Amino acid sequence: MGAKCEEPAMNEEDGTNGTEATGEEGATDGDGRCVGPELSGQVAVVTGGTRGIGRAIAESLAAAGADVVPVSRTDADVADAVAAVRERGADSLACPTDVTDDAAVKTLVDRAVADLGGIDILVNNAGINPVSAMGRPETLDPDEFRRVAEVNLQGAVTCTSAAGDALLEGGGAVVNVASTAGVVGIKRQHGYVASKHGLVGFTKSAALDWAPEVRVNAVAPGYVDTDLTAPVQEYDELYDRLTDRTPAGRFGEPAEVADAVCFLASDMASFVTGESLVVDGGFTVQ
Repeated sequence: MGAKCEEPAMNEEDGTNGTEATGEEGATDGDGRCVGPELSGQVAVVTGGTRGIGRAIAESLAAAGADVVPVSRTDADVADAVAAVRERGADSLACPTDVTDDAAVKTLVDRAVADLGGIDILVNNAGINPVSAMGRPETLDPDEFRRVAEVNLQGAVTCTSAAGDALLEGGGAVVNVASTAGVVGIKRQHGYVASKHGLVGFTKSAALDWAPEVRVNAVAPGYVDTDLTAPVQEYDELYDRLTDRTPAGRFGEPAEVADAVCFLASDMASFVTGESLVVDGGFTVQ
């Protein structure tokens, strides 16, 4: 995890970094310096957790001490992500799941509770934005629009609802991965924009219903360097236009979004709920 405070060197003998948990203040080293969120003893489920931003989130949560269940529909991708989580010293389980399948989501939750002891953190990251769903309003394919909404919004609602009892039992945190498309409009991406705006709205309403036991927040990433944005970066003119508009002058890294998720999932954000943290290098401030 890309910690924003100074991080002490690793101890080669026991693999620790000399940190001490300090409750709501996260972890500190011997000199009291912040080294990032402390999630030891927590169990996290990350949908869309095997690639790109979701993979970075799963690995960062594991590095912060949580046991992590990285979720996707593909057996091979899940197995690879589970191995990466375990390499970081965390426990995990493989449970390939389609977030649009209610029964499969229930099985996922039941297995996490039975095998790992509960669910403390839910990260709703699964999402799609296919070219087939894009276009002007008068040319939209209604089936493709519904498919985007089903995965991006209904999938998050289904997972949150299914995990509700486990989250409420011990107090927990939900982090929805929205997008800057949930903050502003984007031409010809109506399904994606509508679903991400809906996810931001669901974040607020769920935060009201579940307070104070469970905090519900969102992150809204901008353009991030992943396989999904690789085609954009191949067009120099488009890439230059996007980075010129971004005060940070570049695309973000998946780990930078993961840092924000880890913060919101931890007690370092114990007084934060119903919020959407924009992680876009300043793209939407203009």
